[in-house]
Amino acid sequence: MPMQMSFRWYGENNDKISLSDIKQIPGVSTIVWALHDKLPGEVWEVSEIMQVQKQLEPYGFNMDVVESVNVHDDIKIGLPTRDMYIENYIQTIRNLKLFGVKVICYNFMPIFDWTRSDLFHPVGDGSTALFYQKDMIQDNPKDMADYVMSFTEKYNMTFPGWEPERMAQLDELFEKYKPVTKEKLWENLKYFLEKLMPVCRECDIKMAIHPDDPPWDIFGLPRLLVDEKSIDRFLNMVDDEYNCLTLCSGSLNANPENNVAEIVRKHCNRIAFAHIRNVKHFPNGDFQEASHRNCDGDTGILDILRAYHDCGFEGYIRPDHGRHLWDEKPGNVRPGYGLYDRALGIMYMLGALDILEQAESKE
Repeated sequence: MPMQMSFRWYGENNDKISLSDIKQIPGVSTIVWALHDKLPGEVWEVSEIMQVQKQLEPYGFNMDVVESVNVHDDIKIGLPTRDMYIENYIQTIRNLKLFGVKVICYNFMPIFDWTRSDLFHPVGDGSTALFYQKDMIQDNPKDMADYVMSFTEKYNMTFPGWEPERMAQLDELFEKYKPVTKEKLWENLKYFLEKLMPVCRECDIKMAIHPDDPPWDIFGLPRLLVDEKSIDRFLNMVDDEYNCLTLCSGSLNANPENNVAEIVRKHCNRIAFAHIRNVKHFPNGDFQEASHRNCDGDTGILDILRAYHDCGFEGYIRPDHGRHLWDEKPGNVRPGYGLYDRALGIMYMLGALDILEQAESKE
């Protein structure tokens, strides 16, 4: 089975992009979906999942990939209450099985999910993109949280990992995480996965962890999945075919020392889901997200696609964050998740893969 092209969608009444828009992008078979009104730790109920299934069916999309079933902080911290939240997670896995879900994308980042200093930074060609200004993300996490929250409140958008209910307890969360060293976080991740693996095997659902974004500690909080060495440790720590990666080229390549193509070749059989994102680096450590075209960033998109092709990757792949183009502005587009640049990215990816397939067939 060849790799399956997918597209992330935030749901009816929660995404300006419609399923009919996505249907017109050639090659897309899978909608990457989630129940975005659910808080970490809550069970995803069968009736709620069924609503999404009913929305997708008329367009012929499958719902094989879920992103994100977020992990409750008590699990990451290792509190006694974690077992209750793990049981809830297990019930969600069992409920997702009823609808043919094959992959759950999640992360294990403490407190914050992806972190950026500017959600609509001018690129220079009239478009805007997500931007990370290194010296702005050092001192006060509340300033950054307030910036993101003010955006979500103004435009009535939900961001996974930036739930208002959690951000309102930021001081309390930082206090709870104080005893959590990097090694303790590794232990808590192992505990979580070892509890889940028997259920994943039973349900034939792969847990696919997303690398930390960006791949370094922020605000004194430890980050685990940051480079090839830590990915090796993660896969060896719970050596199970259902313990997999969501390999995000942009998250890892925010550190220019990471070679994503090499990681693909090394661990292709443990990658369940591929995110293709391009990043442009600046000498001072800042970075900006770019179009998917290889020469527009420093990620090595063509080398990464060649690696997936050469390894016979049969998982799910999607364009990740793109620029905001033409009429896409704050209020009518989710930061990083516009329609046009991701559609262009799909066509670029499919074109590259078609050429690789054609070349191989002629050998």
